[in-house]
Amino acid sequence: MIISLALLGYGASGTCLSIFQKKLLQHFRVSYISNIALFGLSSLLCFIFVQGLSFNPQELLFDRNQWLILTSIYLILSIPFFFAANAIGLALIQFRLRLSRIYAADLVGAALGSLAIVLLLFVVFPTMALRLLSVLGIAAALLAAWEIELRSRRVSLMLLVLLLIPVLIPASLIQLSASPYKDLSQTLRITGTRVVEQRSNPLGLISVVESTKIPLRYAPELSLNALTEPPPQLGLFIDGNGPSAITQLAGEKANLDYLDFMTSSLPYHLKQTDTLLVMGAGGGTAVLQGLQLGAKQIDAVELNPQVIELVRERYGNYAGNLYKDERVQVINKEARAYLSANDKPYDLIQMPILDSFNASASGLFSLSEDYLYTIEAFKLYLKHLAPEGYLLINRWIKMPPRDTLKVIATAIAALKEEGINDIAQRLVVIRGWQTSAVLIKNGPFTSEELQAVRTFCLQRSFDVAYLPDITADETNRFNNLIEPYYYLGTKALLSNAAEQFIDHYKFKLTPATDDQPFFFQFFRWRSFKEILGLYGRGGAGLIDTGYLVSIATLAQAFLASLILILLPLSFYQRKKQQQQTVSRTRVLIYFTALGLGFLFIEIAFIQKLMLFLHHPLYAVAVSLTAFLLFAGLGCAYSDRFIHNNDQAASIVKPVSIILLLCLLYLLTLDTVFAMLLQLPDVVRILISIIVIAPLAFCMGMPFPKGLAQLGQHAPDLISWAWGINGCASVISAVLAGVIANHFGFNSVIAIAILLYSIAALSFPRQSHRID
Repeated sequence: MIISLALLGYGASGTCLSIFQKKLLQHFRVSYISNIALFGLSSLLCFIFVQGLSFNPQELLFDRNQWLILTSIYLILSIPFFFAANAIGLALIQFRLRLSRIYAADLVGAALGSLAIVLLLFVVFPTMALRLLSVLGIAAALLAAWEIELRSRRVSLMLLVLLLIPVLIPASLIQLSASPYKDLSQTLRITGTRVVEQRSNPLGLISVVESTKIPLRYAPELSLNALTEPPPQLGLFIDGNGPSAITQLAGEKANLDYLDFMTSSLPYHLKQTDTLLVMGAGGGTAVLQGLQLGAKQIDAVELNPQVIELVRERYGNYAGNLYKDERVQVINKEARAYLSANDKPYDLIQMPILDSFNASASGLFSLSEDYLYTIEAFKLYLKHLAPEGYLLINRWIKMPPRDTLKVIATAIAALKEEGINDIAQRLVVIRGWQTSAVLIKNGPFTSEELQAVRTFCLQRSFDVAYLPDITADETNRFNNLIEPYYYLGTKALLSNAAEQFIDHYKFKLTPATDDQPFFFQFFRWRSFKEILGLYGRGGAGLIDTGYLVSIATLAQAFLASLILILLPLSFYQRKKQQQQTVSRTRVLIYFTALGLGFLFIEIAFIQKLMLFLHHPLYAVAVSLTAFLLFAGLGCAYSDRFIHNNDQAASIVKPVSIILLLCLLYLLTLDTVFAMLLQLPDVVRILISIIVIAPLAFCMGMPFPKGLAQLGQHAPDLISWAWGINGCASVISAVLAGVIANHFGFNSVIAIAILLYSIAALSFPRQSHRID
């Protein structure tokens, strides 16, 4: 959505320049400087204004005002990009003989910005980063005034005054205002709670919360039969979601018996756990549980370094120096990256609940990629289990069942791909009143283990949802449901009719894959009408709001783009003297195809690099920086041929290379990346850049070549083409995610191949026919 609204500003800019081009160019210097300054100023002011709008995606279908608020947010946040695009577009038109070099500088600057912002967010909070960028934008206007020799004291004084605005704006106005529906906001409504510490990096805003009146105690897996409560805790929230608990172990010896009354303690009652791997250690509850229940060596993997620092150093004494225990090794890596780099076997691999119930239940993550819950990930986990070892995955209980059944379906698919036939003998499912536990064994469960499961659940009033030898009357005994849905669902998934069950289920249970890593996407259009009919009776909680907001964003992006593209056409029709010798239809098709295709490839590569580099920051920074940098170099290189009499012929070579490389990568890249996963991070980053470089270099040529063609034969269409490309990018940013959700990221690349082919065939050649 952010990429889409940013590019909406570029699309709107093209329309504005198309209509007011003549007047703006007559006053080029003032227009140019004004737009740059307004970009810097609006960057901060628009954010402040939007902070005052309260948007709840769950009300989107039932409250028309929410549509207006979403549209307002979308339009207001696009304003800074509109001003930035105006400045760039004016420069391209005014200096069209140097068009390629100007556009190349723009792309190279964007590449440096993509890398710099990631580094900056490690140093300052997002609000401070926004303040700095606002200052930088206004400072750029001063630089631009000097560059175009606008020697005016009044202009310089005015810009200096504007420069003070982002500096002097009170911090209270730009303080992050979290949605009132987030977990952090709800927690802070409790009397005595307060945020005692905040840390920020590109992985998220971390908030540590304490309660001074009633100590926080967070144990969602806890049995109602537990006789002891957790010690006081601190809540660890990331981007307002959570919490993950930091348990107080300082002072008197804490009573930790409650850890044995959680659904996740089941495997410790089946056999001795010597080696434990925790994927997503967070505040350390699963680590503490492992130590309490006898684990001798624990590897705790946590991606966010600031979470580790808070638990190990800042609150180390409070947490009893949990992360400094000689039995605990804390690893700052992505879980799959760590497992791919070693062959160490584990008695137990545990995946705690990493998301909050509110975020999960509302479908917040429905279009968020998660490579920990794919078939390929489960196969990796299974390969790292010691003989007779266990894989434990905890999920929230939701009705109708979704997460747990999808975990089971994914586990079954992974076991099948590993050639295992006795899958039903390797699976145990239990549930408490709020969470479930899916336990997969590296081998069949023995009768002794199955009896131990029954005893464990009976003592804690947990329900047995599935055992290899279960009978229907053993289910649904304590936390009663209308029907034993989890038992029936698991049996159906293990049966020969599993595919029919998945196809006809009200929610999407198809296992996620690395090509379609959307585990939390449960939405199905055929259930939509039924869910709508439940409005007022709990139906809103059944809708995946993340998916819904994406569809809403796509709809408004398409509508806005259509208006912005067609509006200049009516303006051109009224200009009787207009006699372009280039087909406007070709211009529309060519720049639309480029706008869609470029971002399709870029977004698909970000996802592929997330797997290869095993870190979202590396993937985003390397992909964006490399694509923009080498596209900029390609753009600069195309300047050598910009005055070629046959521009149409010169476009064939770079597009042909784009098509060949995309096809080659589509067929081989996943396999090659899988073979190179063991290499060090630096080497894999270099390989990623080498893979992207030739593709991005060629992708940087078609756009300036098209603009150069218009500059020679139809200069008044340059601004329209600029807007068309921006509008197409508006749509592609959201559309790529929706397509990947339904068909996979490889399909996104395949469509990009088709789009570049269409672009090559529709190059706006000179013609005497006017349309």
